[in-house]
Amino acid sequence: MKKVKTNAMRILDQYNIFYHTHEFKIGKDHLDGHEVAQLIQKPEHQVYKTLVLTNGNREYFIFVIPVVEHLDMKKASKAVGQKKLELLPLDQLTKVTGYVRGGCSPIGMKKTYQTVIDINAESLSTFIVSAGKRGYQIELDPADLAKVIDVRFDDIIKYN
Repeated sequence: MKKVKTNAMRILDQYNIFYHTHEFKIGKDHLDGHEVAQLIQKPEHQVYKTLVLTNGNREYFIFVIPVVEHLDMKKASKAVGQKKLELLPLDQLTKVTGYVRGGCSPIGMKKTYQTVIDINAESLSTFIVSAGKRGYQIELDPADLAKVIDVRFDDIIKYN
């Protein structure tokens, strides 16, 4: 069977960044982050999702948070110096990022966008993000991701 290489993986290879690929079977239905963590047998706090937000002026911002958490919109807006942000409508995701739902990686989007990763990732030796294709995840050191794309670590999740 041919080994899949996504754009995100090729970019990491160009930077000589070590990563581990996790693959899982997908169906027609969308899988949430909890299901992905179970399928790759990793703790949910280590598996992150990529969210794309907009300020309504065709400016886009990327937020990477644990799949078990929710983005705090006020903290997110403050982190990127915006008054108000909203989630990008799903029908615009591919046009803006080049990726589909369930396969949106913070690495290798069509353009470079301001990216903020939840500060809790800094304390992890590795975390897991989408590899840019449904059914594929990349595990890498968060500090290594910061060598490939321009990221900031900030407190952006809701606490109950």
